[in-house]
Amino acid sequence: MSTLSTDSINKVASVGIIFWIIKMMSTTVGETGADFLIFKLHWGLVITSLVMLLPLVAVLAFQIYVRSYHHGLYWSAVVLVSIVGTLITDLLTDYVNVPLPVSSFFFSVVLLSILVLWFKQEKTLSIKTINTKRREGFYWAAILITFALGTAVGDWVSEYLNLGYKIGIFLFGGMIVLVAIAHYKLRMQAVISFWMAYILTRPLGASVGDYLSHSKHKGGLGFGTVNTSLIFLVVIFILVILLIYIDQSNSKDSRKLKNE
Repeated sequence: MSTLSTDSINKVASVGIIFWIIKMMSTTVGETGADFLIFKLHWGLVITSLVMLLPLVAVLAFQIYVRSYHHGLYWSAVVLVSIVGTLITDLLTDYVNVPLPVSSFFFSVVLLSILVLWFKQEKTLSIKTINTKRREGFYWAAILITFALGTAVGDWVSEYLNLGYKIGIFLFGGMIVLVAIAHYKLRMQAVISFWMAYILTRPLGASVGDYLSHSKHKGGLGFGTVNTSLIFLVVIFILVILLIYIDQSNSKDSRKLKNE
């Protein structure tokens, strides 16, 4: 899964429908995967956080080190960031006893600060030109905080406000639809649209994951964290393979046009 993208000037994935599907599913895996390690394997929150931090650092270091975009490497990093982002919020909630509204506000401020500093340093927030190590550092820092923020907001709505997982799915799904309408119909600025959608897909994915995995008496469908995680990981793998195939086909077509 190390096939290079034809777009070598950008180190992150191009945004499209498959991007958003994989991203949403990765957030679900972040939710169910963290729950599996904490509760099913009985690692506990602290040990799980420390264990998952190691592969995340290794994958991100490799992602930043390589010179070209790799589908498998990039999406592996996203899945790991999703898990660690979930754990960060859980640590604040369960161990530091930070209320979810407070952590939601805190992560919002942190994300805004990263984006402001990013723009101040680079004069752009475009994700189409993540082609330097500093820009990639800003990108992954922002991505990590969006997962932590999305986790806090999702838990706030589903658990703190006790609205349930189905309400969370409709609420956050509806908000994403509104962002899409604002972007395509009202011409809302692309950078704002992207980051709003990126944040909202996290609580949407978490609500979907909790609804599928939790038992029926907790308001879920009872599929369990293992089955839910495995199903979504398989779908993510298939979609990444599809992206690689599309890139290879486009590359072949480009070479044919050049030779004609």
